[in-house]
Amino acid sequence: MTTAELHRYYARPGASDSRGQLVEQYAPLVKRIACHLLARLPASVQLDDLVQAGMIGLLEASGKYDAAKGASFETYAGIRIRGAMLDEVRKGDWAPRSVHRNSRRVAEAIRAVEARTGRDARDQEIAAELGSSLDDYYSILGDTRGSRLFSFDDLFQPGAGGEGSELESGGSGPSMALEDARFHQALAEAIDGLPEREKLVLSLYYDEELNLKEIGQILGVSESRVSQLHSQSAARLRARLGEWQAS
Repeated sequence: MTTAELHRYYARPGASDSRGQLVEQYAPLVKRIACHLLARLPASVQLDDLVQAGMIGLLEASGKYDAAKGASFETYAGIRIRGAMLDEVRKGDWAPRSVHRNSRRVAEAIRAVEARTGRDARDQEIAAELGSSLDDYYSILGDTRGSRLFSFDDLFQPGAGGEGSELESGGSGPSMALEDARFHQALAEAIDGLPEREKLVLSLYYDEELNLKEIGQILGVSESRVSQLHSQSAARLRARLGEWQAS
């Protein structure tokens, strides 16, 4: 069913009033999230595919939302919509194995340098740990740009499932909820401990929803440099949350 057909189906006379209203009210949210994600994904990913997946996520959210848990419906739906879109992207994992392998190598290099020095690993040190030049290291970060950008979102949704998910875990119920809460606390602390520039990039990108070009203008650097900082921050988080990935 296409996005337009989904919209017509749930907005038709006789459809569930609540679901029809949700489709009307939050369809712009689906489109906004899809456009934001699309800017970080390869040209092979189509906007309509993301929007369609997001609409399905919105409908699932409408059936599972529990106001007693405190989050607003828009916040909850946004997470479900984004997750549905990422699942759609994962179905056709476009990133070569070398990209995933190099991403792991970068995280391992950061972990090794920081364990040895007790401080944030610098670009030159990471490159040296990899046995590569600084330019080659930046090239690796560039190659992982799309992969790290969308799978960084997976860090906010442990156990979201799907091949390529950074942090998968099984089970459900209270123990899983407690594990998720602990992970979110660990993630928040890891983000807070990032170098200031990397932390600012993440804040501008995820909280303010600026694109890479706009962030570059604020920081006074090129768009490619912002991409490198984003990829490096994701690798740094991956290195510092290694215990969760191994679990």
